[in-house]
Amino acid sequence: MHMMRMFEHIGTMVMDWARVFIDFSSLFSETIYWAVMGPFKKKPLHLHIISDQMVFMGIQSIIIVFFVMFFTGIVLAMQSAPQLIQMGGLIYVASLVTISICRELGPVLTALVIAGRIGAAITAEIGSMKVNEQVEALDTMGINPVRYLVVPKLIALFIMLPCLTVIGDLSGLLGGYLIGVYNLNINSGLYIQTALKFLTLKDIYTGLSKSFVFALIITMIGAYQGFKTRGGAVGVGKATTVSVVTSFILIIIADAIMTGIYYFSGY
Repeated sequence: MHMMRMFEHIGTMVMDWARVFIDFSSLFSETIYWAVMGPFKKKPLHLHIISDQMVFMGIQSIIIVFFVMFFTGIVLAMQSAPQLIQMGGLIYVASLVTISICRELGPVLTALVIAGRIGAAITAEIGSMKVNEQVEALDTMGINPVRYLVVPKLIALFIMLPCLTVIGDLSGLLGGYLIGVYNLNINSGLYIQTALKFLTLKDIYTGLSKSFVFALIITMIGAYQGFKTRGGAVGVGKATTVSVVTSFILIIIADAIMTGIYYFSGY
């Protein structure tokens, strides 16, 4: 009897995960379809909807991204300096900070910040509409909810997250530069020369390429949890929490996978 219940429990878990995968795949395919085919339909999305999302997701996130990456660059320079001093390579603080931020820390930390801010907002907005039956009202009026609610957010974040990543990279490099020049007493010109000497184009585009994947993860997870929200205000809160945590986990996993691909393919 105990064995039977265990198999039933396993079977239920498998069925639940299969249902989640199917529902998420359906939402993803529908979103991509409307993102690609939407402009060719009779009633294309108004640009002001996308521009409003770009302001909310991008412009209003600049300050928090700047300070997170600025202090990350400071901490990275301070933590790496003692070890490099022991090996007589203090000048390489510049290259270490530059490559670490452009390849990994910039894209990942920026995405985590945006997932916490924007991913939660996406889930809360769509979830509130879901529990208040506004999503069904859109269907009744002949408006596709995915096209109206998800696609503008995906397009906006697809544009703005790489831009925020660039800003984050620059602010992190600024933090490392200030520590290197004014605390570690490295010559300013030598610091910049060393940083640029070891920084290659592939370090920049590998980091930026990750931001596009992260934008997709944040938007799709936020939208999926929003559409699956049940149970009123309490359900919205739970869905928002699950959305942020899931986005964090998937961003780290996606970063590890993409880093492995670039590493083993010689990039």
